[in-house]
Amino acid sequence: MNDPVNRTMLLVDIEKFSDRDDVEQAFLRRMLYDVVDRTMERAGIDETLRLRADQGDSVMEFIDPNVPVPQVLRSVISELPAQLKAVNRMASRGAQMRLRTVVASGFIALDERGIWVGGDLNHACRLLDADLLRAALRERPGDVALCVSQSVWTGIVRHHHLGIPAEEFHEVTLASKNGPLPAWLLGPVPASGQAAPSPGAAGPAPTPVPDASGERPGPAGGTEAGPSGGGSASTSTSAPATAPAPAAPPPAGIHFTGGAPAFGGSLVMGNQHGVSGGRVDGDVVMGSVGGVPRPGRASDGHAPADATPEQDAPCPDDRQPPGTGEAGPR
Repeated sequence: MNDPVNRTMLLVDIEKFSDRDDVEQAFLRRMLYDVVDRTMERAGIDETLRLRADQGDSVMEFIDPNVPVPQVLRSVISELPAQLKAVNRMASRGAQMRLRTVVASGFIALDERGIWVGGDLNHACRLLDADLLRAALRERPGDVALCVSQSVWTGIVRHHHLGIPAEEFHEVTLASKNGPLPAWLLGPVPASGQAAPSPGAAGPAPTPVPDASGERPGPAGGTEAGPSGGGSASTSTSAPATAPAPAAPPPAGIHFTGGAPAFGGSLVMGNQHGVSGGRVDGDVVMGSVGGVPRPGRASDGHAPADATPEQDAPCPDDRQPPGTGEAGPR
């Protein structure tokens, strides 16, 4: 095998070539050669500066490094579609041709059988065969879809050379049998194209569990309607769902159901109503109980309706010191 040499690589493939019969395929091959040759000639790239490899439904051009890469790109962006349009105008419906194209750069070598090999060439071929590039050609009205490698974008396209619209290139990740491949696509990214996951990406996210409000957490802090909700899922720009307000505390009080409650060292004061069972020690008036009423109180121990706060306050004698009056079982 010869030593690797640096080349600019132009790969061109015919869409749906295998769907045609033998006569149409032979015609399309001739037309593909004519379109590529005229494109290179219009760009001022001499035939002696090009090496060609035939792949049946596609052709690969390896262009001498003395030819500026912007010169190659400009011809593919503007001249190739024009030459293809001129051919399609004169062809029947069965002989119409649409092309996927890739411009890449790297090292290639010629083996002992005259076949070009190299890792950079393999990378370019996988870009040409990617589903996303196929979808881009399928979903656009034009007849050419162009993708450039990461090295061509970094070294050429992003610098806005004359005739190369860097703003019209979009970064994509193409799926291949060897993993995701970064690339740059000229024109809109197809809606049906599937970007490959980045290496080490986690698997599918678990299904969110609805909370008490019947909503599921959204992908970026928003919420999605739960089973009882009728709205659509909120987008990532939705405001985060606010926490539900805490429930109001129940009214103060002590409730008992069954058993024999017991209190120890407690203070019993104020009016007590409906006390039954258990034991309460101290000067507590229960209902209409006989005895000497406290000053300012009726015989049943209750303060009159027009009593002042001082009259309704507990008597100091009613307060038991801590630790006394501890209730026990009856």
